[in-house]
Amino acid sequence: MSQRTIRTIIDQQELVTTPAKTSVSEAARLMKQRHVGAVMVVEDGKLVGIFTERDALFRVLADGRDGQTTQLDDVMTRNPRTIHPDRSFAEALQMMYGGSFRHVPVVEDGRPVGMVSARDALGPELEAFVYELLRQEHVGEILA
Repeated sequence: MSQRTIRTIIDQQELVTTPAKTSVSEAARLMKQRHVGAVMVVEDGKLVGIFTERDALFRVLADGRDGQTTQLDDVMTRNPRTIHPDRSFAEALQMMYGGSFRHVPVVEDGRPVGMVSARDALGPELEAFVYELLRQEHVGEILA
């Protein structure tokens, strides 16, 4: 599997963060404006959570909450799994697949430095990852 590091993926990325007291509506506008599917929620320079499109759909809209008055700290995913920028993107893909999520905050020295998403896999890692899944399935069938 390709060993492209996360640092190479986030190299030109602009950090998209917001405080925990931000309203869901404000966060959604920021996500739309920046063309991202998630924002990192930061307090005092430290990552405290992540707010994603899924959170907006399942924890806000589906629950009948008001996006104008609901704050991110009420609906964000707290203490999300993170990855260091010097790790391989293949590791991030496996983390996303194993955890059934599509965004992984990138943290270095306790501070957010970027975000990788399943969308970033539209490159060599996708082909290698699919191949590895098929290989594992085939091995499982042989051993069964």
